[in-house]
Amino acid sequence: MNSKYKVLKYSSNKFKDIEDLISIEEPLEISLKYKEYDKWINQSLSITMRTPGDDEDLVKGFLYNEQIIQNINDIESVESYGEKVGQYNIQNKILATLSNAKNINISKIKRDFLTNSSCGVCGKSSLDAIEIIKKNKTDSLEPKINKEIIIQSTSILRQSQSEFSKTGGIHASGLFKSNGELVALKEDVGRHNALDKLVGCVLSNQQLDPKSQFITCSGRLNFELVQKVLMTDIGIMIGVGAPTSLAIDLANKFDITLIGFVKSNSFNIYTNNKKVIVN
Repeated sequence: MNSKYKVLKYSSNKFKDIEDLISIEEPLEISLKYKEYDKWINQSLSITMRTPGDDEDLVKGFLYNEQIIQNINDIESVESYGEKVGQYNIQNKILATLSNAKNINISKIKRDFLTNSSCGVCGKSSLDAIEIIKKNKTDSLEPKINKEIIIQSTSILRQSQSEFSKTGGIHASGLFKSNGELVALKEDVGRHNALDKLVGCVLSNQQLDPKSQFITCSGRLNFELVQKVLMTDIGIMIGVGAPTSLAIDLANKFDITLIGFVKSNSFNIYTNNKKVIVN
């Protein structure tokens, strides 16, 4: 979703007025409805800045990636509500109704979101916290991908983005088969939102197969992005940019193959090179 803005452009030693397509960024307030002790609770959970569109996938992926739910089927419904507001006349509130209270991590909702404490956790404590949630590592040997597939995936990601070619200001995450075939792609101004949208989409459509798939993202790879991929059990993550130190530490701890700085003829493997065919 984009909009035209008037811009003063400088080029070839002169200025001129032009119209430029800009990616839209709007807040989305995510609320939950769930049962606690046979009583329905409505709780505001989070506000994220996103590109409007695929909001339902965004919420589903967010709830799963944050491990508030462990099964996509525990979401009974996701509905936008409230008045249409702003210059784009869109609804910026969304409610997810959760159907199975026994499988909902209510304590995590209260601890990490309602108290706003999750952003204050860092370093070793973050890694330890993930280990409490995620008991199993990813497969240390599968799937196998060759170097050509790694390089091609970033090009396919860019070429398949409908919004990037128009605005140049939007991120993407893509799910690929190990043979390089693109399964699904989602875009958003936020890297985390693009990945949440992707995971929500492929879970809803039953397209996830960690033993034969990998994920490629635009931009750099940080701890939170690797954490979200880890929750899907996918063991290969590729980024156009560089990873952060904590992203490498997390990937290494769970046998994820983390690949970054992908260019037309080069890339760096930061962790677990056993899944990359080098011959």
